[in-house]
Amino acid sequence: MIYFDNSATTKPYKEALSAFTKANEQFFGNPSSLHHLGMQADRLLQEARKQIASLIGAEVEEIIFTSGGTEANNLALKGAALANRHRGNHIITQQTEHPSVLHACHQLEELGFQVTYLPVNASGRISIQELEAALTEETIAVSIMHVNNETGTIQPMKEISELLKKYPKVLFHADDVQGRGKVVLDLKEIDLCSLSAHKFHGLKGSGVLYKKKGVKLSPLLSGGNQESGWRSGTENTAGIIAMAKALRLTEEKRSDGVAEMEEIQQFLRSELEKINGVRIHTPKTEAAPHILNFSITGVKGEVLIHALEERGCYLSTTSACSSRQKKTSTVLVAMGLPAAAADSSVRLSLSYENTMEEAQAFLRVLNETLPKLTKVQR
Repeated sequence: MIYFDNSATTKPYKEALSAFTKANEQFFGNPSSLHHLGMQADRLLQEARKQIASLIGAEVEEIIFTSGGTEANNLALKGAALANRHRGNHIITQQTEHPSVLHACHQLEELGFQVTYLPVNASGRISIQELEAALTEETIAVSIMHVNNETGTIQPMKEISELLKKYPKVLFHADDVQGRGKVVLDLKEIDLCSLSAHKFHGLKGSGVLYKKKGVKLSPLLSGGNQESGWRSGTENTAGIIAMAKALRLTEEKRSDGVAEMEEIQQFLRSELEKINGVRIHTPKTEAAPHILNFSITGVKGEVLIHALEERGCYLSTTSACSSRQKKTSTVLVAMGLPAAAADSSVRLSLSYENTMEEAQAFLRVLNETLPKLTKVQR
């Protein structure tokens, strides 16, 4: 099996699975309980919080555990909007955001908030000048995805942060679900930041919202006031422990692994460019090292995905949360691609576990598969 769909989800590290199992077997108490089992669970939970804070360059009290990136994005956007609506009712984001941000913005519009959706250029990047032009006295938050989940485009986060320093009322939220562990993001430049465990070899169902000290949010979930009141609900202790383990291992691999990942990505890009009809949509610069988005003229993305799957190669179309809905990629359309090219697009995404041998084998399979597909679709 060649698994090149790591932006959809990664295979959990064995160490993360082991930590999850051990925590559920031996430390299964509710961390809010006063007895010994509860206190054991709470100690492990707080140790995981310290470790994650240290790994991402945050302070312990700035970590809020969530059920994943979608909840973290919703808490950041809706929580910030509702808590700060007395200061303004305008939010800025971009057209190529993840659905968990776009749909949250649509809901906020129904509540009376105004939202500006910035366009992107052919590489998928926003313009700092257009962002500045969109800022008003009513603006209270800007939400920009660090690394695009479909194309790997990296947004100019430092430049955005420098601009927003002139607007102290405006909170800066970053969806760093795809970037964490692959592309460095300095959280000192950000007010709110979302992470998801299963994108860096943790388990599904765990995530983090980094909230800079002093930032006000309105909690979305009411209940027992866990997570210092920011996110009620019994914590997923085992999942959080596994997340901390996975993040530590990913950061350890990043120091040496990024160069190899970039080498594999560049090899795949250069070989794909030799194939007739291939068009690569991931930009050559300002792009993450693990994502390649491309299309092949005359071959539907969905058809290619299933043909490759029959040969043991796994890729995806658009983002995983949208792929089964068979929708045209709004990200690629926003970048100026015609619908036909967007419908033909597929995403290849790497992890530090992938090898050059896998890349070579994938290309052999692709070259053997394409003639059959183009013949059928003529």
